[in-house]
Amino acid sequence: MQQRELSMEITYAVESELTVDEFIDVLHRSTLAERRPVDDAARVAKMLEHADLIVTARNAEGILVGVSRAITDYSYCTYLSDLAVDQAHQQRGIGRRLVQETHQRAGLATTLILLSAPQAASYYPHIGMEKHDSCWRVVGE
Repeated sequence: MQQRELSMEITYAVESELTVDEFIDVLHRSTLAERRPVDDAARVAKMLEHADLIVTARNAEGILVGVSRAITDYSYCTYLSDLAVDQAHQQRGIGRRLVQETHQRAGLATTLILLSAPQAASYYPHIGMEKHDSCWRVVGE
């Protein structure tokens, strides 16, 4: 684990070896589990294994309270696939800081792209992200 700094008793770090259990647990505590395959541990393990960048937020006790999982080429684009903050720790700047840390680590020259959950759509303009209207997708099985 590579430590960044301690802010408001939260430690931000790049953790390439985040465990499946911890990831699934914070997804549940953030409500993101509703839109992720949390009942398929093998699939979640692949999600973590193939991520290019995982940034975590841990409280003073070392408990995972937030996570950012991204895919990036470190040059042009960064897709922020998962941004999850434990509901009990929201509205403390943790999500904003995870986005900033992810973008900084991936390279500020990259365009950071994120697909928002409907209930979180109003959050992203609040932290300085711009809405983009042309997204197209093919939904997996």
